[in-house]
Amino acid sequence: MATYEQAGVDLAAADEVVAQIANDVIATWSSDVVGGFGGFAAGITVPAGYDSPVLMMSTDGVGTKADVALRAGHLDGLGYDLVAMCVDDLAAVGAAPLAMTDYIAVDRLDVDRVASLVRSIATACATAGIALLGGETAEHPGVMPDNSFDLAGTALGIIEAGAEVTGAAIEPGNIVLGLESPNLRSNGFSFVRAHVLDRLELSDSLPGTGRSVAEVILEPSVIYAPAIRALVADLPVTGMAHITGGGIPGNLGRILPSHVDAHIASSAWIPAPVFAALAEVAHTEAAELYATFNMGIGFVVIVAPGDAATAVRTLEEQQVSVAAIGEVTTGSGAVFLD
Repeated sequence: MATYEQAGVDLAAADEVVAQIANDVIATWSSDVVGGFGGFAAGITVPAGYDSPVLMMSTDGVGTKADVALRAGHLDGLGYDLVAMCVDDLAAVGAAPLAMTDYIAVDRLDVDRVASLVRSIATACATAGIALLGGETAEHPGVMPDNSFDLAGTALGIIEAGAEVTGAAIEPGNIVLGLESPNLRSNGFSFVRAHVLDRLELSDSLPGTGRSVAEVILEPSVIYAPAIRALVADLPVTGMAHITGGGIPGNLGRILPSHVDAHIASSAWIPAPVFAALAEVAHTEAAELYATFNMGIGFVVIVAPGDAATAVRTLEEQQVSVAAIGEVTTGSGAVFLD
């Protein structure tokens, strides 16, 4: 008799995953969550204090960092990468993240691996102060390569109508603040796989770091959303950008009005050693690195000059390292790295 299991889908293993992750997922829930674990859907009530609430959503994944983490046997940080990529996009428009769901695609179900991934996502959700409402684990036998997986998620946020931070308020004279990123986060890993891991093993020492390649490049992402929520509650900001793939030029340029430019002083901060190591191993010019990686700045906030000192103080109180890295001038919507 032909069975589903013979086709590569193990329903018993799926049930075991659900049993293993239940406590981790439910631990992220507050009394605002509507529904039960294991149902077809769950929800979250709209917080009090909004007159005209707007719900916002963001979807992202961890890219090919998943492949590197699998090769290294180190998956624990991927939850932080996934949550950061989703909730920090929401934070960049001023929205307060509320909840998220995850999606894990596998060739065949490895119960311990999937449970570890969900556990890491739940831990990161707790850090971000949001509920992990649920998710989906899909087996794709014969479609995905053996021993592979992909990881994605969707985050839900809320903002008062009219309070969205779009960048339209950015004016000449505004100050650009950069929030430190101590690592690659989850961007640029196709570059790493093509130009670094073809020269070095994951167990090799990464030049200038005193640590293995795997240890350095698989460090989990910083989650900026809680600090950004504290900032926008404290003072007005004119623009924000989440620095992901495309680096500072590609992401800051997305929010600049057509009548201004942003001049970024690359000497205003010292990137983490991993970036110099990438340049050395891959024999790459600085311009290519800045167009690919965050180069030590994971999030950008733009404020009026009179608000800069307060913004720095508020962010530092949230345990985020921040520096003034540039200024807005009259221009045509361009980003210049000076």
